[in-house]
Amino acid sequence: MQIEFYKYQGTGNDFVMIDNRSEFFPKENIQLIAHLCNRRFGIGGDGLILLENDSETDFKMVYYNSDGNQSSMCGNGGRCLVAFAKKLNVIKNSCTFIATDGLHHATIAEKGQVSLQMIDVSNVKTTPEYTFLNTGSPHHVQMVEDLENYNIKENGAAIRYGELYGKVGSNINFVKQIDDDTFSLRTYERGVEDETLSCGTGATAAAIAMNVTGKTNATSIHLNVEGGKLEVSFDKKNNQFTNVFLKGPAEFVFKGEIEI
Repeated sequence: MQIEFYKYQGTGNDFVMIDNRSEFFPKENIQLIAHLCNRRFGIGGDGLILLENDSETDFKMVYYNSDGNQSSMCGNGGRCLVAFAKKLNVIKNSCTFIATDGLHHATIAEKGQVSLQMIDVSNVKTTPEYTFLNTGSPHHVQMVEDLENYNIKENGAAIRYGELYGKVGSNINFVKQIDDDTFSLRTYERGVEDETLSCGTGATAAAIAMNVTGKTNATSIHLNVEGGKLEVSFDKKNNQFTNVFLKGPAEFVFKGEIEI
């Protein structure tokens, strides 16, 4: 069977996009999904996303990590899916969609910037060494002084597979402060099992963690990721974070067909 796919990227976090409104795609085939995401033998991507019909929203997001397993929310993937939905004429410049972590609202600006509302966050664990929170996916956040030369894959894997998070694991974020409202961020992603150029839920987690731990009082925070720049904004009251928005570019890369 030949399938049509689209490739999108958001600050270097790249995804294989498939229009599955006709429900033709074999979603149970983990090996196929992993093959399509393989950068040497397939299309290549940090994940694969299906756009499907939903009776109550504009569309449904079904997200798979590059290992072929269905996963929790992906912020950059969600932003790219919004851009994909616009390209398919499913939406215009605003939408609602359903994902594994619930309902999301999003808008697209004229220059292609996508602003995606993330889930509210109320439960943030802080320790002297790290912060842990769930922004649609679980995230460990810790400060690193020499971030540029830090071995993200080795140190990220050690924490992800360590006793702290058990078999389920966590995404691992390493952060360095640049100024009052700007931070650099590098992320080891669970399911990719390597550093990615960007992670949307990780950027959201890092921004909230920096506010909770007093590194910044800002409620609009800039994140320099390896693939570009993201912005996270939120309302805060008594360590309850609402109206959380992840903002950044979502860009079409190419379209193709592949035999499966």
